[in-house]
This record gives sequence, structure tokens and C-alpha cells, in this order.
Amino acid sequence: MTDSQACPNCRSSFAYPTGTSWMCPECGHEWNPEELAAEEAAAAVKDANGNVLQDGDDVVVIKDLPVKGAPKPVKAGTKVKNIRLTDGDHNIDCKIEGFGAMALKSIYVRKA
Repeated sequence: MTDSQACPNCRSSFAYPTGTSWMCPECGHEWNPEELAAEEAAAAVKDANGNVLQDGDDVVVIKDLPVKGAPKPVKAGTKVKNIRLTDGDHNIDCKIEGFGAMALKSIYVRKA
């Protein structure tokens, strides 16, 4: 018999395989474990070099980034400490010295 999987919707341990997918008898949720694993892998936030970022990491800006309402851009090479990851287009929340709280895109930073 195959290994049992918990339902990702209700965490029931009574899920059973139905060919290529799994079904939960308690909540009726049906899922494909391969697609679920691919979604979780895609959810990881990566920097410009492909390194996975985590909350609390330090990053370095790799490109001059213009800031609306500020007279000068955030310069390349600026170190940003203690980032927080969020959902959305700008997936890093941080504080940059001289600018304050900002949201950055992970494609413009590299792990320090």
C-alpha cells in the first residue's frame, strides 16, 4: 500500500489515492501531490542569483533603484538588514537607512 498523506485542506489522515490524485473523505478536497509540491517550490522567494531568501536575511541591492518622492535613488551596493518576506509583486519589506520603510522586488537584490 502507498504512503498515507494528510489532506492539505483539513489535515485529515484518512486521505486515499484515486489514480493520479488524492481524495479526502472528510472535506471532499482532491489534490495532486506533484502539483502541490511544485506550488510550494514556486512559492520560495529567490534573489537575483537564485538563492532562496528567508525572513531575517541580509541582502545587497544590485541596481540603482529610483524612489518616488525621494531626491536620490537607492544606490547599488546598499546593504539591507533583517528583511521580511511578503506576498505580492514587491515581496521584501525592509528598512533602508536614509529612506525608511520600503518594499523591494527580490530580483534586484542578492543575498549578503
